[in-house]
Amino acid sequence: MAYVISDECISCGACEAGCPVNAISQGDGKFVIDADLCTECGACADACPVGAPAQE
Repeated sequence: MAYVISDECISCGACEAGCPVNAISQGDGKFVIDADLCTECGACADACPVGAPAQE
């Protein structure tokens, strides 16, 4: 399952910078992950200071 970003997102951009496949972009008030591009590597979750990205 692809990762999703919860409402805990603080819009710091750490997850976007950490994503090796550029599946993350700025959405309305938080970052979002394109499920079609997500390879489920977990780099976004490792980079996030608040643990917002998680697998569905």
